[in-house]
Amino acid sequence: MYLAHLSLTNFRNYSRLELDLSDGITLLQGLNAQGKTGFLEAIAYLSTSRSLLSTAERELVNWLAWEQPLPFARIVGEIEGGGRRDKIEIVLVQNANSSANGPRLRKEVRINGSPRRAIDLIGQMPVVLFLPHDIQLIAGSPSNRRRYMDIALCQMQRDYCRALSAYGRVVQQRNALLKDLRQRQGSRDQLTFWDDQLIEHGDLVMARRASFLADLEFEASQRHLSLTEGRERLHVDYKPSLALEESDLSERDEIDSDDPPFLSEPSAFPYQSAGPSSISDLFRQALEQNRQREIAAGMSLTGPHRDDIQFLVEGRDLRTYGSRGQQRTATLSVKLAEVAVMQRALTTPPILLLDDVMSELDRDRRAALLEALGGVQQALVTTTDWEDFTPEFRRQARCMQVDGGLVQTVTTGAEEPERQPPTRDG
Repeated sequence: MYLAHLSLTNFRNYSRLELDLSDGITLLQGLNAQGKTGFLEAIAYLSTSRSLLSTAERELVNWLAWEQPLPFARIVGEIEGGGRRDKIEIVLVQNANSSANGPRLRKEVRINGSPRRAIDLIGQMPVVLFLPHDIQLIAGSPSNRRRYMDIALCQMQRDYCRALSAYGRVVQQRNALLKDLRQRQGSRDQLTFWDDQLIEHGDLVMARRASFLADLEFEASQRHLSLTEGRERLHVDYKPSLALEESDLSERDEIDSDDPPFLSEPSAFPYQSAGPSSISDLFRQALEQNRQREIAAGMSLTGPHRDDIQFLVEGRDLRTYGSRGQQRTATLSVKLAEVAVMQRALTTPPILLLDDVMSELDRDRRAALLEALGGVQQALVTTTDWEDFTPEFRRQARCMQVDGGLVQTVTTGAEEPERQPPTRDG
């Protein structure tokens, strides 16, 4: 499966783009702020219906479009694979009503021309995206790591996505009850129902996360050894939330509505060897132990919305003790491992999107990365400098140049790439 055609209208700095793509590796070169990252963002958006770069979707609409009577942005992808060609379309249209924060947008999703929910996009065109700021997977807050797990797992397992969405709704309802109990000192018996719901959906979420991270660690450790020439072994540990320290109370639960439920907002136990009943028992025990603290806080303190991941090299937590170079290499190892895990789960490789990954890698790590790309069905890689890639690599890739929202195909060999006529766009 690969993306065979991409169409953009009023998306970021692309007023209009129609571009045929092929499997294998596509290399896009351009200076900063010319549209390279937006190009990859559009493909990822088709996969998840969520922007991984912006919290406000109105920022996705080209600024010139806001001068039109009805501002809109449109992203269309045609997927080739298995003897068929499928079409995914997302349209963002301004609503009649606006909020204090600016214009509101309505999201319309179609698959092969039929209206669908945003959540129905999950798994249609799986992608693995690596951006420069993804180093926050290692160095950032636990919410970054939970979001990473949720995006990866939702693309592989639709029932996980449903359970996560249901779990988010239960947390909202349970938090409302906890706040009410804190203010009015009413009967706690009402919590029993919401505890049961929390455990029912949370069990599946935690079990799938544990299984995914076990697979991810196996693949990531091998790739990390390759990227570090055998000097470092990476370990990925799941840290489920069954007991929280007082400092954890600063994190708030943020649950989305109809969009795919990637929750935006630790003492481990042996999930890998525990069956669902064991998880259920441990979860219920933790809820009972934390009952008074949850009422006092007015929110749910236990459950997968408080999970975390720990990345270790030689027993040292990379978040605290890793250098920036180590954190970046570990993140890249995890992303490459995700491709392998996802391919096994879906029996087809995801599209790999790499945004300017070479800029902070040394020569040996660059060589290891280029070798790893050889096993990917379709990869789109951006760079600011052709010289980040060897002439041999450039000859094997389809090379394009991005300049102010204009994408041009170029031919390349051992010398500097030569421009060809531009693709059709605005």
